[in-house]
Amino acid sequence: MSKQMRALSDRPLAGKKPDNFKESIGKLANYCKIYIWYIVVAIIFAVFGTIFNLVGPNRLSEITDIITSGITGEIDLEKIKNIGLFLAVLYVIGFVLSYFQGFIMATVTQKVTKQLRTDISTKINRLPLRYFDSNNHGDILSRVTNDIDTIGQTLNQSLGQLVTAISLFSGSLIMMFYTNVLMAISAVLSTAIGFILMILIIKQSQKFFRQQQKSLGELNGHVEEIYTGHNIVKAFNGEESAINEFNEINNTLFDSAWKSQYVSGLMMPLMGFIGNFGYVVVCVVGAYLAFNDYITFGVIVAFMLYIRFFTQPLSQIAQAFTSLQSAAAASERVFDLLEEEELEAESEKATSLGKVKGDVTFKHVTFGYDPGKKIIKDFSLEAKAGQKIAIVGPTGAGKTTLVNLLMRFYEVNSGEIYIDGMKISSVTRGALHEQFCMVLQETWLFEGTVRENIVYSKQGVSDETVINACKAVGVHHFIQTLPHGYDTVLDDTTSLSAGQKQLMTIARALVADAPLLILDEATSSVDTRTELVIQNAMDHLMSGRTSFVIAHRLSTIKNADLIIVMKDGDVVESGNHDVLLEKNGFYADLYNSQFDQEEE
Repeated sequence: MSKQMRALSDRPLAGKKPDNFKESIGKLANYCKIYIWYIVVAIIFAVFGTIFNLVGPNRLSEITDIITSGITGEIDLEKIKNIGLFLAVLYVIGFVLSYFQGFIMATVTQKVTKQLRTDISTKINRLPLRYFDSNNHGDILSRVTNDIDTIGQTLNQSLGQLVTAISLFSGSLIMMFYTNVLMAISAVLSTAIGFILMILIIKQSQKFFRQQQKSLGELNGHVEEIYTGHNIVKAFNGEESAINEFNEINNTLFDSAWKSQYVSGLMMPLMGFIGNFGYVVVCVVGAYLAFNDYITFGVIVAFMLYIRFFTQPLSQIAQAFTSLQSAAAASERVFDLLEEEELEAESEKATSLGKVKGDVTFKHVTFGYDPGKKIIKDFSLEAKAGQKIAIVGPTGAGKTTLVNLLMRFYEVNSGEIYIDGMKISSVTRGALHEQFCMVLQETWLFEGTVRENIVYSKQGVSDETVINACKAVGVHHFIQTLPHGYDTVLDDTTSLSAGQKQLMTIARALVADAPLLILDEATSSVDTRTELVIQNAMDHLMSGRTSFVIAHRLSTIKNADLIIVMKDGDVVESGNHDVLLEKNGFYADLYNSQFDQEEE
């Protein structure tokens, strides 16, 4: 991840304040409320299972007293047997209830995780393009994978444990006071310090867990960025710089992960110490009370078990809160994404433009990615159906921005764009995109067969249509040389040149067969000979379609019906190739400069 992008990710989102543990867990709990009745049933099972387990020490106290009183006389074995059978039945019921409680909680946590992934996937499709332009892709991927996995694992491991621990803790506290108030007070006071220290540790370690998840996202972003550009990194001897930046992020991740695990790791030994200290207190106080005939020896035995039931949940609660801190940090990042501003709802808009001829009109369009900086200034254009419109100009003139506005990847600040006299803002984006086929400078092929890549989302395409499109762009012969022809699976092991990839994306656009065509530097990755073949095929196949062509090689758009020359967001010239050359203006300078560079 570049330092600029890391600096951008370090800044809090506008209108948002950093979340804390309570707020993040609160959002997660609110997200789980649709499963509230399942959770209630699980809690009931946990409570009753705990009650059955807590009856045991009381009954064991009776057995102890029977044995103690029978040492000098006769032991009532029949009564001991009855109590033993009663305890066995209670423990079996407690086990069954605990099993179903665990089953329910595991089911709920997996459903929550599944729903989170579904909502994230849906959310990504609703986010405006500006979100992806301003956030690192690797960090977004980390939220979808690592952060949701952290939430799922934590809920699965900790939520059920937390319910059981709280039930056992509360039940053992009640039973201790029911059995003997003085010994219960002694046990509670001996463990009070553990509560205080646990709260302090949780509060201290939360910031480290948040930094850990943030650094993990930065690390994924850096690896994704360097891997996708590894050829450039090697070509410019940037390995050392990339490794240094990786080590910097990795060290930050190590530092935050070590601190979070170290500080939270203090809980288990601390709770172990508190538990052992509680045993000592119970033994000392119990011995004193038994010696003075305030209690029987059986009460001490019962409290030895109760103190274990009382301190064991403390350890479990401490461990659960340690895991919940990771979940809170991950939840903060996930819900930040889920709460991002979406594209406007389009339920009331038209879902079809009808049969489109291809007339396109820009009327006084103004746009800027930042409100205070306009890129397109009062732009107007009329393109008739079937015309080939070329848009040229220096880098940063706003050529690609016009295409983004036409496709409604971004919304205009003012003005309107029409297709066949209908405002494109009055129809859904899906309906608008159906009218376009598009080829970008950056090629995109997914893991699938050649045919699947060319057909993509279009239904009912015949093999003949695919082959004809590939022949038209001159890629059919190459596909036939692949091991399985059109059924060859394209993946990371398939060797394709940049030009071959671009030819396939152009064939994909031809198969789409939409009335409007956009070519954004579509031939920039192919050689001159291939470019001529594609250009001739495009001229033939674009007949009857309105085409918008963005090109730096001005020799490829000489036959355009209308050439729009842009500079700094304004149209400085317009006309066909011959007319613009006769004007001897900005277009003529751009056109002639290409030949000057070739001569040099």
